[in-house]
Amino acid sequence: MSLQEYKAKRDFKQTAEPPARRGRTTKNGTWSFVVQKHAASHLHYDFRLEMDGVLKSWAVPKGFPYLKGDRRLAMQVEDHPVDYGGFEGTIPAGNYGAGTVMLWDFGSYDVVGGDPSSALAAGKVPLELQGKKMKGRWTLVRMKPKDGEPKVAWLMIKSETDTKPISARADDKSAKSGRTMKQIAGANGKIWKSSRKSSSGSTLKEKIRAILAKAEK
Repeated sequence: MSLQEYKAKRDFKQTAEPPARRGRTTKNGTWSFVVQKHAASHLHYDFRLEMDGVLKSWAVPKGFPYLKGDRRLAMQVEDHPVDYGGFEGTIPAGNYGAGTVMLWDFGSYDVVGGDPSSALAAGKVPLELQGKKMKGRWTLVRMKPKDGEPKVAWLMIKSETDTKPISARADDKSAKSGRTMKQIAGANGKIWKSSRKSSSGSTLKEKIRAILAKAEK
């Protein structure tokens, strides 16, 4: 699961997705997460954790569990660049992952009783999420891989207490722009534009602060 795999799957002359470059590693304090709702060949949610200068990523096809003990399959996919945390728009037809992408949620996370990298390596990541929509504790648990399985299957489990489910209206509203999936899809190519002047060392937290500051104006 590396940025090289991310790069190999994309033609950046055709898609406005950000290039495959590593960001600055957060060593202490609070890390950032994003969720992107992705209407590709199948609708799913991409759950991403800032870690080691990249976004560690999982595709969650059935959405997130909200009742304590409930679980959802989460398939680990290739790492994404930190800049991808600001991506909302459309991936053109004919490209990998073609379809509409909504920045569904973003915020900060902590690993309960540990650090992200060690927890990921151990195959159990107890998360405390503080997002605009997702608030509370969830745990990612790696399943034993099957022979020949190219992707790694995890379970995302609701931990500690129940959380109020996201309403249908909130589920179809971007945490970044307030747009619906239909509005994003109909934006006539006005999609993600990466800032070529920005430093590759900028962190996702800085991008989230900028988004929040803009939204408050």
